[in-house]
Order: sequence, then structure tokens, then C-alpha cells
Amino acid sequence: MITDTLFIIPARGGSKGLPRKNILPINGKPMICYTLDAARGLTSDENICVSTDDLEIKKVVEDYGLKVHFLRPAGLATDTAGTREVLLHAIDFYQNNLSRSYSKICLLQPTSPLRTSQHISEAMQLWDEELDMVVSVKESKANPYFNLFEEQRDGFLKKSKKGDFLRRQDCPKVWELNGAIYFINIQSLEVKKISDFGRVKKYVMSEKSSVDVDNIMDFKSVTFLLQ
Repeated sequence: MITDTLFIIPARGGSKGLPRKNILPINGKPMICYTLDAARGLTSDENICVSTDDLEIKKVVEDYGLKVHFLRPAGLATDTAGTREVLLHAIDFYQNNLSRSYSKICLLQPTSPLRTSQHISEAMQLWDEELDMVVSVKESKANPYFNLFEEQRDGFLKKSKKGDFLRRQDCPKVWELNGAIYFINIQSLEVKKISDFGRVKKYVMSEKSSVDVDNIMDFKSVTFLLQ
């Protein structure tokens, strides 16, 4: 069991793309519960934090057996609220109210129900205390050397990166964050923004396991894949 890591599952009540998506049932189980199961495969409930502003989400999680120790302040539950601030709020609560301190956090978005305990465990094996973050990615089908373009001031398109590649397979690989797993050094988080992290390693996941539920089509795909 992992004991030096706080697993944080952020679950805001508002969602414009797919209303109430975090607790929509997939094959009879609320979507957030798939992420709870993945975390529970690696640690005990005392090290799992669901950060939500929503009473209904809180009830769903507690009905599933996990105590939700706080409701996220309204200022951290808007469309513009930063992930860093949400994470620091959770870390501070656990330290000051529950006397629990950790060296790193594992951020698990509830919109990645195909991410499993095994994925999280494999990502953690890449962890080093000198790192800022280990983050899950998938190989991007779009490539700035081949089929990504930027519009110039004259209105014409220009390839984002110079290259004379005839096939995408010959281009340098590029990686896309899939939103499923973030192992983050707490000391790094306290002093700089996540976008400023420089010591970052990737954990590669498949296209299938990387599905991030943002709209009804994503939801239908995940429902089908989990059947």
C-alpha cells in the first residue's frame, strides 16, 4: 500500500459540455467511482481526497464508502479556478485539519474511467524525488512537423515546425497529455505553476485507456468499452 502520497480526485459540480458528468452512471456505477476503485487498489481511504463543491457528488462518494472531509470553497469551483490552487487547498486541509503530510500527490481526474490501478502503479515506478512531475500521455496523431499549421499575419498557413518529412511516421514523436494521471512533487507545486515545471517525465498510455469524458460521444464510447 502507498502511504506517502495523497491521491486527489477533483470533482466540480458544474460542467458545460456534459452536465453532472462526474456522477453519471456507466453500467450502473457513477463515473467517479471508477477512479475511486483505481485509487483504492493502491492505497487506503485515509489517503484519498475527493475535492468537490457539490453536495450531490459528496453524497455519491460517501454512499460509496469514502468520507469527504470538506466542501471546496466557491472561489475554487469556477470555470477559471486553477488546478494548482485546488490541489494546494486540499494539501493544506489534510495537513492542518487531519495532521497528514505527504511528499507528493497523485492527481486523478474522474473523467478518465478507463485508467486503472495498474496504470497508476506503472506511472509511479517512474517517480524520482528530483522530479517535478510524472504525467500520463498518449502519442498524438497530429504533428507540428507534418499536419499542424499556424496562420501568419498575411493570412496564409505555415507549418508549425520546419521539416521536410513525407510521412507522419518519420516525424519526431509528439505527446499529448491525456488527463488521467499526474504525480506531482508537493515542494515544486508550492513554489511554481504546473506549467512552469521543467523536470517532467512521461508515462505512455494507449489511445483506448486515454479516453477523457468531455461530451456525450466520449461518454457513449466509455460506456461501450466498459461493457
